[in-house]
Amino acid sequence: DVSIPDNGAAVTSTVNVTGVTGNAPSNLSVGVDIVHTYRGDLVVDLVAPDGSVYSLSNRSGGSADNIVQTFTVNASSEVANGAWKLRVQDKASADTGYINAFKLTFP
Repeated sequence: DVSIPDNGAAVTSTVNVTGVTGNAPSNLSVGVDIVHTYRGDLVVDLVAPDGSVYSLSNRSGGSADNIVQTFTVNASSEVANGAWKLRVQDKASADTGYINAFKLTFP
């Protein structure tokens, strides 16, 4: 688990991909499991190995709890192998949480 600081700096969770030939797919599945008491506080991005950023959620969902969702990203311009990061930042005070899990699925 990676704690998400309340109204603080972004944190990351990393998945290292190896053994995949070529580029990532145009339909890369990004499984996200974040426990948080106010999902509308959160900015969630996927960061590719070269530093390219794919926005998954930008302060959406209002006062609902948690983000347990699979996002689809067109990452076909990215080399598949390397360190992929889930970057999460809490942009408001009062509610807290943590990254419970993060996975990539290459179809």
